[in-house]
Amino acid sequence: MFDKFKELLVNELQIKEEMITLDAELASDLGINSIELADLVMICEEQYDLVIEDEDLHGFITVRDVVNYLEANCN
Repeated sequence: MFDKFKELLVNELQIKEEMITLDAELASDLGINSIELADLVMICEEQYDLVIEDEDLHGFITVRDVVNYLEANCN
């Protein structure tokens, strides 16, 4: 799941692959702003056929947080 999510960050948000680690913080390390996060959520929802609730977004601090969420909620 990490590799798929990393590919998504590289392709959709043009983040350099070497910057993306499980412990990288979405905002401070990768520079993802709230609009980009919203776009990322929509892409994940479409790609993984799930609905990410707004309250779940508050837990998305690091790449690991998102990967763990996707692993737990994807079929």
